[in-house]
This record gives sequence, C-alpha cells and structure tokens, in this order.
Amino acid sequence: MASLSRRMFIAGAALCGLLASSAHAADTVKIGLILPMTGPFASTGRQVEAGVRAYMALNGDTVAGKKIEILLRDDAGTADQTRRVAQELVVKDGANVLMGFGLTPLALSVAPVLGQAKVPAIITSATTSVITQKSEYFVRTSMAGPQSAVPVATWAAKNGLKRVVTLVSDYGPGIDIEKGFTDQFKKEGGEIVEAVRVPLQNPDFAPFLQRVRDTKPDAVFVFVPSGVGSIFMKQFVERGLRDAGIKLIATGDVTDDDLLNGMGDAALGVITGHFYSANHDSPENKAFVAQVRKASNNMRPNFMAVGGYDAMALAYAGLKKTNGDTDGTKLVEAMKGMSWVSPRGPITIDPKTRDIVQDIYMREVKKVDGELYNVEFATFPKVRDPNTP
Repeated sequence: MASLSRRMFIAGAALCGLLASSAHAADTVKIGLILPMTGPFASTGRQVEAGVRAYMALNGDTVAGKKIEILLRDDAGTADQTRRVAQELVVKDGANVLMGFGLTPLALSVAPVLGQAKVPAIITSATTSVITQKSEYFVRTSMAGPQSAVPVATWAAKNGLKRVVTLVSDYGPGIDIEKGFTDQFKKEGGEIVEAVRVPLQNPDFAPFLQRVRDTKPDAVFVFVPSGVGSIFMKQFVERGLRDAGIKLIATGDVTDDDLLNGMGDAALGVITGHFYSANHDSPENKAFVAQVRKASNNMRPNFMAVGGYDAMALAYAGLKKTNGDTDGTKLVEAMKGMSWVSPRGPITIDPKTRDIVQDIYMREVKKVDGELYNVEFATFPKVRDPNTP
C-alpha cells in the first residue's frame, strides 16, 4: 500500500509539473530570432539584435498578458543552417513567431517551414522584392530594395545628372535595385550609359571602377551590401573618380551608419536614398539611438537595428490585437495594415502584400559635431515597392 501511495504521489507530482509547465508556456510568447551572429555578416546580426533588445528595454517584456521570450540562434549566414534552426525553433522550442533573416537566401530557405507550421516570420533585413510572395506568413519591416532606388533616380534626374553608370552587386537585391533605378531614371529622361554587375564574393571593385571612369558619366549609381561600402569608398577615391568629377549616388547601404565614421572624409558629400539615418530628427529616434548606445558599448544603430526594433513593435501590436492569441494565421491577419511611428518615421504594413510602406529620405554625408552622418535633406513619402503588383 505504501508503495502504491508513493507511486500515486510521484505520478500526481509529475502531472502537476506538466500542468504548471503548460500554464507557463501559455503565458509566454517565444520569438525565435535567427541571425548571422558569426561569419562575414555578423555585423547584421549584432545590429538587429541590438534593435530587438532596445524595443524591449523601452517597452517592457510583456504584452497582452504574455511574457516575451527571445530565443536567439546563429545561422552563420548559411541557408541550410537557417532552415534547420527554424525547424528546431518551431518543433523543439515551440516558437510562436520567427524573426530576423539577414540575407535573401536565408529568408527564402524558411518559406516551406512557415507553410507547414503556420508560424509568422518577420523579415528584419533581407530586401529582395519577391520574398513576401513566397509565403503568406512572411511580413517585412526592413525594405524592398527598389524603394530606395526610385527616389534616388528621381532626385538625380532633377539635379542635372543626365548620363549615369549603374554598379551593383550581382545577386537578387542588386538586380532589383538596378531595375528600380534604371526604369525610373529613363522615365525621367536620363540615360544609362552602362550597367555594371560585380560578383557578390569579389570585394575588389578597382577594375570595375576603372570601367566607370573610362565611360566618363555624370555619376555612378551604386548598390553594395552593408559592410562592403567602406571598401568601395576607398577604391572610388583611389581610382580617381572623385577627382574626375564623377558624382557618387547610392542606396543607403553604401554609407551604413555603423561603418560611416571609419570611411573618413572620402565619404563626405555622397548622396544616398534610404529609409533610416541615425541622425533622423524625432523623439522616437533620439530615444532609440540613446538606448542602443547605452546597451551596446556606444554602438551607433543602423538601418538593420531599426528593422529589428520595428519587427518587435509589429509583433507586440499583433499580439495586442489578438489579445495574446498566438495562432499564426490570426497574428498575420492582425499585422496587415498596421501603422505606427518608428524611429525612422511613419510606416505601414501593406494589407495586400505584407510589405512595408515607408518614407525614403535623400541624405548627404556631412560632419556633425565631429562625426560623419547621413543628413536628410528631402523626403519621398509613403514609398511602396515598385516591383510588387
């Protein structure tokens, strides 16, 4: 009898433990944050994580009665690992939302996982237009590349630049951005003298820049991934393009806030179009920049960080709308049409495409209090991805 009583006690205790665990799980929303924390794109991971943590520091770690738990996983920037990590987060760890994806191939690799698990995935970084069309569970808070390219083309045509060479990294975002700029520039009456595509794995721009110089355009329009801009800027000056009077216009990836000070005076005067500058003048941005600097050894946040910050803002807003219900389909529906004021300015999630609609700013690199910043001087409001139906 004593033995039976003991077994019943153990079984009862185990059941109580299981119920307590289930209750805890029901009161917790797990967000799987998949980022390249090591490897060549580690700066992207570091910035996105800083943005995620900044949002929680400023807004708390509970929403709709649920505690938010971040499950950070490193995919080292490889698509096979991204998919494996996503599957583990959903199946083993019970993640209710996935977030991150530093590059287009990494985001695309998880599309089948999302369809099977019916879990929302918020894209904080990847920019190829087609991504959100690959799964109804994708929602984007970064940007679609052509969003920044089209305003640059309009600005260039209206400011006396008639003959332009395009130079982009030869992969999905670069091709999207090249098309966005080219279509708009031609529509504005400009001429594309030559279209140069640089292999993504080749950081030596010198021979391509020589081709640009020999063509003698008014300007060169450039897109290279964040992190490569400093190499490009150095070689742009060394190859004498600046001295030859060739103007450099670009997307904001080239003058990434995280790396801009390290580029030195070579970056002064470069004109870019982008959705975020650490110099953006708003109370929301001042609070965001201060929090990131405080928590991350005085690191200046860049557009990757604000993508992470807004991914958390969107997750919180979705959970508030569903009253804490973590059903994936309901969450995605709740996120559609959401609008709020971000550190970057006003943004909306398009209810049809689940992609972001946002202001794009024209900026010039200037010195502010002894540091280099992208200083905004014009705004193109409510820009959508021109490649999306």
